[in-house]
Amino acid sequence: MWDSLIIGSGPAGLGAAIYGKRAGLSVLVAEKEYMGTGQIAESGQVDNYLGLVGKSGYDLGEIFLEDAKKLGAEFYEGEAVAFEKKENSWSVSFENGEVVEAKTVIYGAGAKHRPLGLPEEADYAGKGISYCAICDGAFYKGKTAVVVGGGDTALDDALYLSDICTRVYLVHRRDEFRGSARTLQKIREKENITVITNAVITAVSGEKKVEEVTLNNGTKLKTDGVFVAVGMIPHTEHLKDFLELDTQGYVVADETGKTSQDGFFVAGDVRTKHLRQVITAVADGANAAVSASEYIRQL
Repeated sequence: MWDSLIIGSGPAGLGAAIYGKRAGLSVLVAEKEYMGTGQIAESGQVDNYLGLVGKSGYDLGEIFLEDAKKLGAEFYEGEAVAFEKKENSWSVSFENGEVVEAKTVIYGAGAKHRPLGLPEEADYAGKGISYCAICDGAFYKGKTAVVVGGGDTALDDALYLSDICTRVYLVHRRDEFRGSARTLQKIREKENITVITNAVITAVSGEKKVEEVTLNNGTKLKTDGVFVAVGMIPHTEHLKDFLELDTQGYVVADETGKTSQDGFFVAGDVRTKHLRQVITAVADGANAAVSASEYIRQL
């Protein structure tokens, strides 16, 4: 039996693995994508992680992964789909049918991209609609793109695409942005970025791929691609039957990572908190691992 089973190998999971090993725990990190490092790998450049400013998200994730390996964390490829509380342990079932027993679980599976919710959205996925500018931006060199959203991801995407595309439209449903004021200032200084506020996309059209979007004010924008950055949906679908979640599906937990179930901790984007960034995810992992260690000592 493992001391701690960590679900997810993004910054939160790897932060938990490092602090778990430093506490002398036996640690198994489960990740559904082989040696994946979470959504950080999609970031072209991380400018807000102390001491490693300017690293690509992929490189930063690899550094985290190597640090966890050096301390002796072990890894398992698989997706956790069911959790059962025992007297002093947890039994976790994976999609492949295997079961892992652990004294504690640290859940850091992160979140997935929220879609626009348009009826035709699935038809254009991969045909002009993308949820990752870093992944797909190169396909739009010299073309026109629309970015939808008002947070840091949307602002970063618009700025990134402005160096690739001839024209970028940034569409936001409100008149104020939630993202970095510094990034927004850079956007306003870019001649090839047009900011459109108080607007939402009501339709996407095109014969075989995206060619045009329609806004709720009737405006039609000719475009080759739409990059969606309207928030995230936490990966908590397998937790709703036994953990307390908020109205948006995030696990109710404070900085300690303690949840409504003894021995089950959360870290990173899945928990209720104000700021979801790489630096807070790593801190969450560290806190959850310390909480798990203290819980084990009390058993």
